[in-house]
Amino acid sequence: MLDSAVKNDLVTIVGEDRYIDQIEILTCYSYDSFLEESMPDAVIFPLTTEEVSEIMQVASKSGVPVTARGAGTSVCGAPIAAEHGIVLCFSKMDKIIDINTRDRHVIVQPGLINGDLQRALAPLGFFFPPDPGSMNFSTIGGNVALNAGGPRCLKYGVTVDYVLGMQVVLASGKIVRFGSKNIKDVTGYNFTSLFCGSEGTLGLVTEITLRVVPQPETTQTLLVTFDNLDNTAQAVSDVIGSGILPVSMELMDKMTINAIEDSVQLGLPREAEGSLLIEVDGSREACDREREQIIEKVQEHGAVSIEEAQNQEDRDRLWAARRAAYGVFAKIAPDILSEDVTVPVSKVPDMIRKIYEITGKYNLKAGVLAHAGDGNMHPLICADRTNTIEWMRVEKAFREIFVAAASLDGTLSGEHGIGLAKAEFLPLVMDQNSRDFMSLIKNAVDPDNILNPGKFV
Repeated sequence: MLDSAVKNDLVTIVGEDRYIDQIEILTCYSYDSFLEESMPDAVIFPLTTEEVSEIMQVASKSGVPVTARGAGTSVCGAPIAAEHGIVLCFSKMDKIIDINTRDRHVIVQPGLINGDLQRALAPLGFFFPPDPGSMNFSTIGGNVALNAGGPRCLKYGVTVDYVLGMQVVLASGKIVRFGSKNIKDVTGYNFTSLFCGSEGTLGLVTEITLRVVPQPETTQTLLVTFDNLDNTAQAVSDVIGSGILPVSMELMDKMTINAIEDSVQLGLPREAEGSLLIEVDGSREACDREREQIIEKVQEHGAVSIEEAQNQEDRDRLWAARRAAYGVFAKIAPDILSEDVTVPVSKVPDMIRKIYEITGKYNLKAGVLAHAGDGNMHPLICADRTNTIEWMRVEKAFREIFVAAASLDGTLSGEHGIGLAKAEFLPLVMDQNSRDFMSLIKNAVDPDNILNPGKFV
């Protein structure tokens, strides 16, 4: 527990109702969607940037670790208080401060749910492109902290591509602003990009200015199935290599398809060895042209069936299947481990073969789900962590999957982040000088290492 004087100082700032240290409630903030757990000493719910500043001044003076948290949907252990201390939960800072479609930006607090922002923008004819699988419950602050992506980021890019500016509280409690409301701004260092993906290790983001874009005229969605997974992967590489840029290109293997059907019966073809959920958007003329080009390409790679969504209901059904994947895998075994190694699109077929080879070698129950159009692989392994021998096989398999990705000029994470899950594997993709430079930046802004300590820096 925290020192009584520190507790009193914090309670003075936020009041007793927003300072929590009851063990049964702390437990709820000791984990995320990864596997590790660590109990914080207290959870605090700030309402304003000024409160966050005052909290950080107390924490800095007393050397108490502070870990930022949104909805806790991270799958890499980023919001876990690895060295205890305070969890600063931003769930009550959940307001849309301003929507300005004329200048194409919004200003929001970090606790705002991604899906709530989408719903507020939709009637105005705009949207915020990053759409992680957890978009209906993950927060914008968490999306910024992990630089979240999602299916449509193949065409539109990830969170960092839409962050124009932010307000940040540093470890000392000092409040700073980076960026602006302008679409173009090259004034000084681009600190918004530095903080996006920093997982709360450099500062606490309390306000975010985001670029939003107009909704496309039309969207067309295809579900393509194959009787060979290698053909599925080759089709991805060929479509992207030909210059076509879909909004999204999602790959599911046979195990994934059948796990979804076993759980929610959405009418997916169980016999398919692989499937691609492909979406294009833009003008009707452009969509028609791209759809025909895609159909031609997938047929060249042996597509068995091509289903075109005829209406929004069809489109929602197909996307419900894709977004259900993680949840239905969680029903197969007590534990599920999902990673997100990323390789160049031309190496997607090679990476999928490697995943199958490695998981087969260790006799593991595994499926492959992928944002295949941008090379982002999601191998999902179902196992029982209490089975020591089986779990050793899981850990060995993922170690080899990380090595395989690095050997194909890939990287450890496309959107999930590093957190606790992959910190030890950084040397596979970053040399010592690069890691030292990250530490140099961290030490400059957080010399006492109180911001989310124990993570990748």
